[in-house]
Amino acid sequence: MAISKENFLLVVVALMLISCSTLSLAISDVGPFVVVHKKVSLNRLKSSGSEQVSVSIDIYNQGSATAYDVTLTDDSWTPDVFNLVSGNVTTSWERLDAGSLVSHSFVLESQVKGLFYGAPAVVKFRIPTKAALQEAYSTPILPLDILADRAPEKKFEWVSSENS
Repeated sequence: MAISKENFLLVVVALMLISCSTLSLAISDVGPFVVVHKKVSLNRLKSSGSEQVSVSIDIYNQGSATAYDVTLTDDSWTPDVFNLVSGNVTTSWERLDAGSLVSHSFVLESQVKGLFYGAPAVVKFRIPTKAALQEAYSTPILPLDILADRAPEKKFEWVSSENS
């Protein structure tokens, strides 16, 4: 029995539509996809001879489902080196909806000179379809040179064309 070209094309198109819809369901059922971005800035406090470390962490849910019981922990800041000035190194949210963003920040202070290598922050969250907690890690930070000897910044540099 021979199949006409029209019937063959109809079968091929039907199979493609079925596979595309199955692929679409698989992609849309990915669940939460948590991306964590950690930023750090240093600010020298001349009055106290210390350095202030401002930490900001953004948590994005790039997935298609809500993440529940979201907990952020950034506890790699050694108490021998850093004092917490404001905020907390851990916090939590009940939920993080798909497509949403939450931010957290805290400030530390150090009077210990040296190079500090920070670890990524850890975000744990729950997906209703899985029993185990899921984990996401923040972007790494560059080593922090606390109280480093820095050359003074030249705010204005006068260039004279008369001396050329």
